[in-house]
Amino acid sequence: MTGPTKVLLVDDHAIVREGYRGLLEDEASISVVGEAGNAAQAYEQARSLEPDVVVMDIALPGVSGIEATRRMLRDQPPLRILIFSMYDDAIYARRALEAGALGYLSKASAPEVLVRAIYAVSRGERYVSPDVAANIARSAAQPGKSEIEALTPREFEVLRLLVQGETVKSISEKLALSEKTVANHQSTIRDKLGARNSAQLARLAAQLDLSV
Repeated sequence: MTGPTKVLLVDDHAIVREGYRGLLEDEASISVVGEAGNAAQAYEQARSLEPDVVVMDIALPGVSGIEATRRMLRDQPPLRILIFSMYDDAIYARRALEAGALGYLSKASAPEVLVRAIYAVSRGERYVSPDVAANIARSAAQPGKSEIEALTPREFEVLRLLVQGETVKSISEKLALSEKTVANHQSTIRDKLGARNSAQLARLAAQLDLSV
């Protein structure tokens, strides 16, 4: 790679993006070429700006950063995505890496760790912050810890939107699925989690902060 590493920042809080931009622009070998506040903006910016690395939050309005990662890599396989999230739970990290993210960093990490992670991901190397790596290892040592692990990536995203209060109709629009397909996912999710109603689903999801 020649020239500075081009970075696209994706976070729904403008003040957070401003902070990251200030930090990264102190690095001569990094250039922040754009910002996005949601998944739709991220798709557009990634296509037009062709960044080397996308630094992506998970908690975006509408579809999550995990779903955004999946879609962006489907359209632009060369993209390298680093998830930068306040959530250090193993399930989030695994879902993000399964979706194709090359790195996962918790926002509890020191500023220099973000810079190090961007450089690593830009070289095509996987980077997981130590706290997240420890949680993944701990979770792997406790198989069957959560029924939510049994959900497919699509079911996981549908559950996240359901507990945000989204309707079947709005979820179908956000995920480009038919309402019947979303309803079928909802039924399967309840079966897998042993939840008889939406309130029980919400309680289960709250255990992992899936309402964000």
